[in-house]
Amino acid sequence: MSDMTFEKMINQMTPAIYQSLKQAVELRKWPDGRYLTAEQTELCMEAVMRYEVENNVPEENRVGYLEQRTCGAGATGQGVSPELAGLGKDATRG
Repeated sequence: MSDMTFEKMINQMTPAIYQSLKQAVELRKWPDGRYLTAEQTELCMEAVMRYEVENNVPEENRVGYLEQRTCGAGATGQGVSPELAGLGKDATRG
């Protein structure tokens, strides 16, 4: 039986393993085409996120990163058309 713990696995993970796990989570399947179980997905996601933190992966390259969009109108939103605010035609209905 191996004495490998989750913590040791994260510390020994190579960039290639990280990329493989990240792709497996994104596609929900292993490179050989088998689908990940819910438990495997959860463990792989945790491993990927822990690797990113431990290895100082830039925030914009981390899994789940969402770029904040701004319209340049400040906190009040004055001067922003409904289209630019993401409201589209529904905001202009009367």
